[in-house]
Amino acid sequence: MRQEVHANVLIELPRDKAWEKLRDISLAHNYVPGIVKTEIVSAQAEGVGASRYVYRNQKSYIQETIEEWQEGSGFLIHLHRGDKPAPPFKDAWFRYALEDADQGQTRLTTSLIYEMPWGRLGAWLGEKMAGFVQATINDVAIAMKLYYETGKPTTAKALKEYKASTK
Repeated sequence: MRQEVHANVLIELPRDKAWEKLRDISLAHNYVPGIVKTEIVSAQAEGVGASRYVYRNQKSYIQETIEEWQEGSGFLIHLHRGDKPAPPFKDAWFRYALEDADQGQTRLTTSLIYEMPWGRLGAWLGEKMAGFVQATINDVAIAMKLYYETGKPTTAKALKEYKASTK
């Protein structure tokens, strides 16, 4: 059974400026919490088929390959390691979507679509980890907002301070 969680934020930039940053898939380490390095591993750097490694440390990575590309508004990336799924998932995708909002703002929606292995047990585990997954997706959206608006990589401290200031 597939599950999907999503979060959205308003970015204080027009959509074309937000798209300039989003389309550069080499920038993920600047806004995805826990990612320390991004490496393009395909001949192409954007569009369907473009692929990157995102590293949590110098050795541990997940491969992400673009499967859908909507010029100016977003893309869908498949999370994997070669021909195997990205642990702990049976299969998973991440979607980034941009929409025009009021007065030069952009609405960013981040979504994780995933399926757990192990049948009913996996579905149950997926439901149990839904809160953690939701919090992670929320953090990605907020960190992207901060990076897009400031141009500075989002640190754990900056993310924590922003979240505390909006409570």
